Amino acid sequence: MINLIRNTTTTQGLEVEARLDPNLYKTGIKVTDQELDTIAIERNSFHGEWNYIIKPKAVS
Repeated sequence: MINLIRNTTTTQGLEVEARLDPNLYKTGIKVTDQELDTIAIERNSFHGEWNYIIKPKAVS
């Protein structure tokens, strides 16, 4: 799968870099509503469920 992703290009010149992350991560970690309220998620119009930017919320 990594090679498939790594070899992705476009006619506009996009080149992709991909590496396997060998680390193990805990599953089942829950994010509280309070924690979720501290970030701003900007979803892309193309598959926003997969493509998004996570930023800290601006302090008002």
